[in-house]
Amino acid sequence: MAAEVKVMFFGVPGPAKIQNALQRILAKVKRQHFNGLEVTEIATSHFLGVPYVTVSAHSRHMQQGCYLDSSKARQASQDSVESARG
Repeated sequence: MAAEVKVMFFGVPGPAKIQNALQRILAKVKRQHFNGLEVTEIATSHFLGVPYVTVSAHSRHMQQGCYLDSSKARQASQDSVESARG
């Protein structure tokens, strides 16, 4: 199972800031070669009156079998899909 990935930013949650946080998470998990991402929590809080947001996510992999493919197999599968797209 993939570990939880968290990203934090200061300020109020808005679409642009959450999108930026998700892009930062995707950059962190890209090398794991999973084909999905589940956002598990978007939590707002305050520290000394300063608002901040924590975005949490887990990598997921959709496949036919019940056993997780190796990282090399997942990468090969993604490479074949990308080459088919052109």
